Amino acid sequence: MQRKKLPIGIQTFREIREEDYYYVDKTPLALQLIAQGKHYFLSRPRRFGKSLFLDTLKELFEGNRALFQGLYAEQHWDWSQKYPVIRLSLGARVAKTPDILVAGLDKQLSHLENTWGYAAHFADAPNRLADLIEKLHAQTGQRVVVLVDEYDKPMLDNLSEPDMAYLMRNSLRDLYAVLKDSDAHLKFVFITGVSKFSKVSLFSGLNNLKDITVDPTYSALCGYTDRDVDTVFAPELPGLERESIRQWYNGYRWRGESVYNPFDVLLLFDQREFAPYWFETGTPTFLVEFLAQRGYFTPDLMRLQTSEKLLSSFDVDYIAPEALLWQSGYLTIQHVEEIMLGHRLYTLGYPNREVESALNDALLPMYGADAQQAFLARSVLVQALQEQDLQQFKASFSALFASIPHDWYRNNPLAQYEGHYASVFYSQLAALGLDVRVEDATNKGRIDLSLRYRNHIYLFEFKVVAHQAEGKALQQLLNKGYAEKYRSSVATEEGGNTRPTITLIGIEFSRQDRNIVGFETCSL
Repeated sequence: MQRKKLPIGIQTFREIREEDYYYVDKTPLALQLIAQGKHYFLSRPRRFGKSLFLDTLKELFEGNRALFQGLYAEQHWDWSQKYPVIRLSLGARVAKTPDILVAGLDKQLSHLENTWGYAAHFADAPNRLADLIEKLHAQTGQRVVVLVDEYDKPMLDNLSEPDMAYLMRNSLRDLYAVLKDSDAHLKFVFITGVSKFSKVSLFSGLNNLKDITVDPTYSALCGYTDRDVDTVFAPELPGLERESIRQWYNGYRWRGESVYNPFDVLLLFDQREFAPYWFETGTPTFLVEFLAQRGYFTPDLMRLQTSEKLLSSFDVDYIAPEALLWQSGYLTIQHVEEIMLGHRLYTLGYPNREVESALNDALLPMYGADAQQAFLARSVLVQALQEQDLQQFKASFSALFASIPHDWYRNNPLAQYEGHYASVFYSQLAALGLDVRVEDATNKGRIDLSLRYRNHIYLFEFKVVAHQAEGKALQQLLNKGYAEKYRSSVATEEGGNTRPTITLIGIEFSRQDRNIVGFETCSL
């Protein structure tokens, strides 16, 4: 059977409808938004289909019914009404100076003015936008729809240059203030981007903007759900292990239904092999350096806890690490607990294996490990796990720690905390996409790290000693009886059940030698 085409970016509709394309219908949510409100803001990571959703809204309001044949909106939208639409995008170029930002806005506003036959009467973008909105309302008799895509990119492009980022923010604040002053002429406003800059700093005049970023109702507004994968893309599933697709690419949550990144799914079905497609489209250098400079304990990234206020604390002069990781898509919401009325505790974690694996691979060099040596050590590590060769397992990690230059320890503040060793150890395992859990809770306490591989469970305890091994790491695993939690049977790949093999591994690191000096094991 000939497979259908998989055009990257096609999520909701296509300008020229063809039977060979898949369609994931987001128009029910679009109509719900329009019916229930007027001013919206949505933050989502890159490559989630935000721009395509704005295109969907644009075509709806402009009344292009032919594009929605067979979709929910075809029978549930009033096609007799057509509205003028202003669609602006600030993501077309890297704006490193205000002149570049102004030139980009000038080009888009000039195109809109020419389309409607207007002459520009103002030189600055805010006044031109306000004038355009008023004239469109007067000419058409319909209030205007304003859609702003990548509203934050000029600021994100300059986070490493705070003075320039301030200039960009102030310029954009004047532009967005127009939407408040022109409210009488507006039918609908939708603003989207990657980050959630503080409303006070950027949208101080637009206080009626409803933020639906963590509204459970709209959690699946962008992205594919499990149902979409199982139904719309059913012809693509044969030959690919369904649970692996879920583990590798599903898991992004905004307090509602979890979703897949569309870019990942479409490339997986096109290439027919698992790879970090989404991760590789970005350049996480800033993020990696940001985490390294703050001495982040990488296992903590699996279960950060924070408040919704801190998640939204993102501005030029202050960026909370949790907010940066969450808004950029490297962490997602795993659990929300209302600890008191009106006060919620958010637990964040990796959305899936793709992000956990690729991010930890990128972080290893920041913790001193040579990237090439880390890669070669991982190939030895995989073989050791397959053959259940614990001495080979140890050798792979000894080689990894040996690759960290002594100068790095002298010059890097990360070496001053004991968690450095556990960070490197964890990131090396996580970079392989293995099932790794940190501080796994039992009724006897918390295990430093657990690894599940096939029908084997490895439990690790780490200790840092002055010079020589003391044997305390393995002894703690034995004394605490940590293995009891894992003795129950587990499902096998063949569909049966079996008791797992459990191995305790106590590892001791020497502050002096900066490597493994104690490696004791006990199989149960």
